[in-house]
Amino acid sequence: MATKKQHKKESAVRMLFRIIMILIGAACAAASIELFLVPNNIIDGGIIGISLILDYLFKDTPYINFALLVVVLNIPFMVSGYKHIGKTFVISTLIGIFSLSIIETLLHHVEGVTTQPILAAVFGGLLLGFGVGLVIRNGGSMDGTEILGILLTKKLPFSVGEFVMFVNVFIFTWAGFVFGPEQAMFSVMTYYIAMKTIDAVIQGLDETKAVIIVSDQYEEISDALLHRLGRGTTKLKGKGGYSDEDTEVIYAVVTRLEVTKLKSIVFDIDKQAFITIMDTHETRGGRFKNAIH
Repeated sequence: MATKKQHKKESAVRMLFRIIMILIGAACAAASIELFLVPNNIIDGGIIGISLILDYLFKDTPYINFALLVVVLNIPFMVSGYKHIGKTFVISTLIGIFSLSIIETLLHHVEGVTTQPILAAVFGGLLLGFGVGLVIRNGGSMDGTEILGILLTKKLPFSVGEFVMFVNVFIFTWAGFVFGPEQAMFSVMTYYIAMKTIDAVIQGLDETKAVIIVSDQYEEISDALLHRLGRGTTKLKGKGGYSDEDTEVIYAVVTRLEVTKLKSIVFDIDKQAFITIMDTHETRGGRFKNAIH
């Protein structure tokens, strides 16, 4: 019987750093909601959006508020998805949600930054996306609908993205009836800006490109990229699908500014070379940060 391999646990310093980042993210999200969105009757998608609508509908009912709703509505998804998403993710998510709830309560009586819906949608979306992105980047989440989507798509013929889109269409349509069509449109704008900002925070702003080069002159090309561009390469074993001949494929990572020079170097050596250039979201390790030659 094979023995179970013991994996190294996350260090206390790394765990503390993640928690601090989640707290900062929750604070940014709470500030966006209270200082930009709520004063202008603008919502986001997911559980946050549902909580904002219910908070508005029950604004005259004691003890029913956004801070309570965002926790109560998220917890069932955390419990039901515990086995599928893992303990660390659940704990990180709960830290984010409870922090959002507490900080939102503290900011509840602070006056909004602007009464212009377009400004609220743009800057509220940016701040919300930055906050939620920080939470996700550090192992948590602020929205139980994606967890529900993961659970349901195991039994239904929908992807998680399709499920989330369906839920958000319902939420923004509901917002149109509650706040009016203009506020619903501003809400869609906020959601879009927030999603793009979340992507930027999670994936990073380091605009690097992964390049795959197929050429018979792979040795010369690899050497030229190293000495003329300052970029190391990795040679991968390959086989031609048509010729069935063994070859080596060059893999390299360069900055956006180096793509033109890389193509020039490659085609100077082999005009028939096949190059594929792909976006990468984050590059770590190795000797990547060499200067451009």
